Amino acid sequence: MKTILISLSIMIGLYATSMAQQFEGIATYKTDRQVDLEMENDGMTDAMQEQIAAQLRKQFQKEYTLTFNKNESIYEEMESLDSPAPMATGGISIVISGGTDVLYRNIPENQYTVQTEISGKEFLIKDALETPEWTFEKETRNIGNYTCFKATREREVTEKTMTNESDSLVEVTRLITTTAWYTLDIPVKHGPSDFWGLPGLILQLEEGDLTILCSKIVLNPEKEIKIEAPRKGKEVTQAEFDEIQEKKSKEMMERFQSDGRKKGEKSSFSIKIGG
Repeated sequence: MKTILISLSIMIGLYATSMAQQFEGIATYKTDRQVDLEMENDGMTDAMQEQIAAQLRKQFQKEYTLTFNKNESIYEEMESLDSPAPMATGGISIVISGGTDVLYRNIPENQYTVQTEISGKEFLIKDALETPEWTFEKETRNIGNYTCFKATREREVTEKTMTNESDSLVEVTRLITTTAWYTLDIPVKHGPSDFWGLPGLILQLEEGDLTILCSKIVLNPEKEIKIEAPRKGKEVTQAEFDEIQEKKSKEMMERFQSDGRKKGEKSSFSIKIGG
């Protein structure tokens, strides 16, 4: 009898290990972001500012899928039939670009790949993962049918913003707090966007004015899941891509300032995203 019990325990252990290795699924996330709009323009009324802020927020409300197994994940925006049109109010046109990024993460190989583009040119960012330092909290909450645990992290972020006084870009460093809710019922280290590294799947995340919430999970679907790293675009490191992006931003800002001077305009606006 003792031998039978030992054999049964071994079989259960092997089965549990096998199930953990085969753990895979598709999680759907919805994003939302508050927008603070500050404008200085004689012809811009409060009602017009509110309208622009509302339209901006709507463009930030998107759906993404996270396809994952134990080791890998891929995060991308869901295709939408609605194509956001440029917003024009009071002579100002705002277009929110994006939606083409594909984020692939391979935890055992400690590597991530991002397929993105700048001004129509495609890039493939490949670099090493940096394991985030999470602080585990005591709070819990239920999200759907899952019990979730709270974790937080703090990090310094340096951003470039434009000053109204000199119309120039300045660097501003601020502290950002991230709150994540993860479930041990799905024991994978994945999460939406750039957030990962907890002992369970992240179902909800809050960072500044950004909220990401999981609305649906399909575990071990009948159709086989295939996760492949994106391969389209010029291969660069994260540092190289950041340098290219900064250069393009400066060119756009200089063009904007030059056009404003030619038209004799003295108006400015800033859009606060997050934090």
